[in-house]
Amino acid sequence: MTILEARQRVEQLRNALDKHNYSYYVLAEPSISDFEYDSLMRELMSLEGQFPELQDASSPSLRVGSDISSEFVQVNHRYPMLSLGNTYSEEELFDFDQRVRKLLAGEEPQYICELKFDGTAINLIYKDGLLVQAVTRGDGVKGDDVTANVKTIRSIPLKLTGSDFPSDFEMRGEIILTHAAFQKMNDTRASKGEALFANPRNAAAGTLKLQNSAEVARRGLDCFLYYTLGEELPYELHYENLIKAKTWGFKISEFSRKCHTMQQVFEFIHHWDKARFDLPFDTDGVVVKVNSYAQQETLGFTAKTPRWAIAYKYKAEQGYTRLVSVDFQVGRTGAVTPVANLEPVYLGGTTVKRASLHNQDQIQLLDLHTGDMVIVEKGGEIIPKIVGVDIAQRPLHTAPVVFLSHCPECGSELFRPEDEARHFCPNDQGCPPQIVGRMVHFISRDAMNIDGMGEETIDLLYRQGLATTPADLYDLQLQQLLPLDRMAAKSASNIIASIEASKEVSFSRVLFALGIRYVGKTTAKKLAEHFRTIEALETATFDELKAVDEVGERIAGSIQRFFGDNRAINLVERLKKAGLNMFLPQKNSEGLSENLKGYTFVISGTFADISREDLKELIEQHGGKNLAAVSGNLNYLVAGDKIGPAKLKKASELGVNIITIDELYSMLK
Repeated sequence: MTILEARQRVEQLRNALDKHNYSYYVLAEPSISDFEYDSLMRELMSLEGQFPELQDASSPSLRVGSDISSEFVQVNHRYPMLSLGNTYSEEELFDFDQRVRKLLAGEEPQYICELKFDGTAINLIYKDGLLVQAVTRGDGVKGDDVTANVKTIRSIPLKLTGSDFPSDFEMRGEIILTHAAFQKMNDTRASKGEALFANPRNAAAGTLKLQNSAEVARRGLDCFLYYTLGEELPYELHYENLIKAKTWGFKISEFSRKCHTMQQVFEFIHHWDKARFDLPFDTDGVVVKVNSYAQQETLGFTAKTPRWAIAYKYKAEQGYTRLVSVDFQVGRTGAVTPVANLEPVYLGGTTVKRASLHNQDQIQLLDLHTGDMVIVEKGGEIIPKIVGVDIAQRPLHTAPVVFLSHCPECGSELFRPEDEARHFCPNDQGCPPQIVGRMVHFISRDAMNIDGMGEETIDLLYRQGLATTPADLYDLQLQQLLPLDRMAAKSASNIIASIEASKEVSFSRVLFALGIRYVGKTTAKKLAEHFRTIEALETATFDELKAVDEVGERIAGSIQRFFGDNRAINLVERLKKAGLNMFLPQKNSEGLSENLKGYTFVISGTFADISREDLKELIEQHGGKNLAAVSGNLNYLVAGDKIGPAKLKKASELGVNIITIDELYSMLK
């Protein structure tokens, strides 16, 4: 076979396999038998092996994955991937509608109701019709590049159909495992004597992070897409863009409804509260979104969630089982949490053996005795909770559960602050779980992101006397790690390299890593931006701390208590000497102006000498603000080549100024 003949046959095979993939995995309408499909795939892979020059990044042969292992690279999201606010109450859903209407100041919202898939979020990036990157949600700002694994999911198109898709856009969705795929996976694991997965959601998330894409391909992941993002979308409406995306080859859920009233929203929710159990996959609620992008822009975001969408979660499932005993766990802050050990009960797709009891008040409220038959509820929490006791089934002569008076780990007398429901161990420098917990928090992904060191390794380092504070990690030597249990030379080298790399982590993440009570990621970022140096934060007065956005009396007091402890000051000094970032660099302000201050812009189309992202940054450097969609709040639409006709039409209808890039440059002078 000549190269020309091979090229023609390869194109035929790829087109045929793409068509059959779409028919089987998206339309659920198989067009050929599995044997015929496998024969076509084998022929394609054989030809690609014979003629390496014909290999292509969008070939269906990539669906089988590779045995090559690779570390995941972190990628910044162009648009943040925020979580949705949750509610279990119809009253709160009604309040959401009232807030939306108030912020829209008289504009009537149209809602789209969609099933909330119970899987793991993914962001797909397409350029010129090809899938170029797939990124997990991560921390919302950046996630892991899992492109190789995602390419094995046959319901995700590697190459789009048609010709009217944007040249550069993103699709977001949920990677799931159907009940059948989950059962098949666990049956295979059971036959090999391997541990079974607890539920489809955990199995899907774990599969997506495997280093072996060939194994990912064997597990049968699926994906529903539910949101489009980009500058050149065909419509200014969310639902209409999803319907259009179907024609490009995406698997869009058929279980959605456009609603004009809250009555229709509640009808959708009530229907699926019962009908969801007949679905071949897990869903735990309904997502309600405002349909108009312009209205979404007006509504905006909080620090963590969009104001234009909310997730209504169905009420928790309950189970009935017996309480065997109660353990008391000590966390990194010293908080002591009672955890119930139960006779196993199947609940919400998992076998439950433990449940949270929260605190002493909850135990007393339940009048809990060892041996009681209890009602266990699994709602939005990872660990189920006990919500009731069947006293009629209580065995004779059972003893009530009594909260501890002393720490189960170090023996220190527990205390309970006046404004807290929890008890705490005060021995923060000598209680092993607190010491280990602080170091585990320090190395976590959202903090210093030190790879290769989990809780077991940290606990081992502590017991060996090699690390009792986070600063000790920066003194570790390779020869100290090698003798540790299950520590290979490569693993030890990777840990040392990751510790060294963590010195590049930003100041805000270092602040978060310090583990100051009540200071989360968002607060740490605001503190870093406000004070800019660790010295300024250390010496800040109570009122100066309270002046920071989202910092109240409780957080301000906690920060002052932290820096009022000499041990904390010593820790910070050691981390400084180790080379960690303890300041926020000043932004380069050279050449900036306020020429665009007070004006809003939307960038549309392509430009010969500058990318849209660089153009947006340029606008912001000169005081302007970028919007995501054309709306009545827009001042200027900057039009490039291949501008979307929908944006042009809407801008003209609203009387928005449409300018060229040269006219924008003139405004900067």
